[in-house]
Amino acid sequence: MHSSEPEFSNLGAVFDLGLAADARKTRTDQDPVVERINQLLPQTQCRRCGYPGCRPYAEAIARGEAGINQCPPGGTAGIRALAKLLDRQPLPLNPENGEFMPPAVAVIDEQACIGCTRCIQACPVDAILGASRQMHTVIADECTGCELCLPPCPVDCIDLRSLGAARAPAQMARQRFEARETRLATIDRERRQNLEKKKGGLHNDAEKKRKIAAALSRVQARNAG
Repeated sequence: MHSSEPEFSNLGAVFDLGLAADARKTRTDQDPVVERINQLLPQTQCRRCGYPGCRPYAEAIARGEAGINQCPPGGTAGIRALAKLLDRQPLPLNPENGEFMPPAVAVIDEQACIGCTRCIQACPVDAILGASRQMHTVIADECTGCELCLPPCPVDCIDLRSLGAARAPAQMARQRFEARETRLATIDRERRQNLEKKKGGLHNDAEKKRKIAAALSRVQARNAG
């Protein structure tokens, strides 16, 4: 499936969909180099580069910790764009990061799907709809073809189909990824806060029991006297 490399017309394109605009502006103000690098990445969020997303990879490039040739979805076109931006020499795609990934979309065999939700949890851009023990389906226009949903599927009912055209718009994929990361961070923060509250409640219960036991001991001591 990983065959010839077309040039990508959507590399570096900006699609103003109105999502996460304030956060995007803040990041640009803070680190414009990282932002410009990130805009050139295809935003598949596939992790083939060795980082947990396109932006962490962009940050690593800006720090000089990662090469510009670690993105299989971007391929030669992406490497050339990064080389031009950073005034570096283009390099071949690093084989340690895999072969070129042409545009593709995940497709679920809905008859074989058991509704385990593992693919939903794995999708970095929330492009899979479904619920526990119910049929899942992929939103094709929002799927980046990252392949992250394939390994978790216990019944091997997901396949990748070549698009033969440009992948999902990079800016839309980026916004969906960032929205998902924000949502997961909020859930994790609330979970930790609830755990702290429970710990505090347990401490208060223990303190109450200690005071009650102390009071009973004083009463018993007076009665014994």
